Amino acid sequence: MSAHTLSRRKLLQQSLLLSGALASGRALANNWPALSQPDLPATALANNEAYWESVSTFYKKATGTVNLEHGYWGKMSLPVEQSYIDLTKMVNQQLSYYARKDWYADAKAAVKAVANSLAVSADEIALTRNATEAMHNLLFQYKGIKPGDSLLWADIDYPAFQRTMSALAEQRGATGIEIALPAQASKQQLIDLYKAKIRTTPNLKLMLLTHASNQHGLILPVAEIAAYAKQHGVDVICDCAQSWGLIDFTLPALNVDWAVFNLHKWIGSPVGVGALYMRKGTLDKVAPYPGESDPDNTLVHKRVHMATSNFAAFLTVPDAIRFHEQVGPAAKMARLKYLRERWVTPARTMAHIEVLGATDDASASGMGAFRLAGQTRREQVNQLQQRLESEFGVFTVGRHDLASGSCIRVTPQIFTTLQEIDKLVDALGKLA
Repeated sequence: MSAHTLSRRKLLQQSLLLSGALASGRALANNWPALSQPDLPATALANNEAYWESVSTFYKKATGTVNLEHGYWGKMSLPVEQSYIDLTKMVNQQLSYYARKDWYADAKAAVKAVANSLAVSADEIALTRNATEAMHNLLFQYKGIKPGDSLLWADIDYPAFQRTMSALAEQRGATGIEIALPAQASKQQLIDLYKAKIRTTPNLKLMLLTHASNQHGLILPVAEIAAYAKQHGVDVICDCAQSWGLIDFTLPALNVDWAVFNLHKWIGSPVGVGALYMRKGTLDKVAPYPGESDPDNTLVHKRVHMATSNFAAFLTVPDAIRFHEQVGPAAKMARLKYLRERWVTPARTMAHIEVLGATDDASASGMGAFRLAGQTRREQVNQLQQRLESEFGVFTVGRHDLASGSCIRVTPQIFTTLQEIDKLVDALGKLA
């Protein structure tokens, strides 16, 4: 290779150093201060404004409207963004020479970083472009459905996955069943509702559980529900698209055989990176992607086929995870829940506001939702969203797939300030 060719090894080493030790030469050259977490428990760190102000210096925020719609995808931190830019340049310069010779080996580093963070083996993880791709592969390649079986999902599940479950049931001659959860619920309520549905659903074969709902942030007690489902011979797929990085957890604690993830939401990777988890010993139930071969049922990556993808985005994954872990997964979860409570607590005292989702701490995440009391129709919520933006300068999003009706989702990020949350509270008070 020519001496003038950009060294991908050097770039990779530089980027890993950057995210692993944020006081690296390049970080200092760009006036990024070192991130130093105080030696405090996560609950105490949640309202340590000095720490979160230091974290916010690693992000470049847009000015103007207060953005409380960070559930779509997550902002990359500045070090991760710089790494992504450098890696994009490297891939763009070396092209097929890199892709043919070194890409597959380097991609293993991303897989290993994901596996280590989730506390599972690397051979139980495959990279995908998003959680939807991983979910579709699991569902349409699942071999166990026959006519007369039942498939179960809930109104809090991702709308596209609800439709996919319904389509799968229709294709296989099975019965599709949707469970409508309460607009407000506690952990024990959710456990009781799912257990009752599992007991009373004839020939229940496969069910979808969403760890954190994209509608209102409600956390399902996945481990307890999955354990009960397994006792009744029911296979479970867990949607962790919103939960990883929003909630501090590892996969063994969820007690599920299969799960799907987005890394471009709360982990902060470039857009276009997801992951699929399949526990060892369970791959025989899900066929390889059409045209792929895995006679021993040991290769998770044979369940997906991404073709040519964004190499640099995947190469940036170790950096994104390392930055996420340096901020602190438990601290992130505690901070986001703290920000939610800052608006939810006063909102619950307002007779004209209905707060949706968790009624106890165990079921609450940093995401939340509300609507004007009695106004559940799509057009009413869309008008409310427009009013919040145009009159009060607060950007949110309407969600429309709960059985109880539409709502406004509120999703802060770790760089969201108390003043921005208070601006929402002020707006809520004036909506009466």
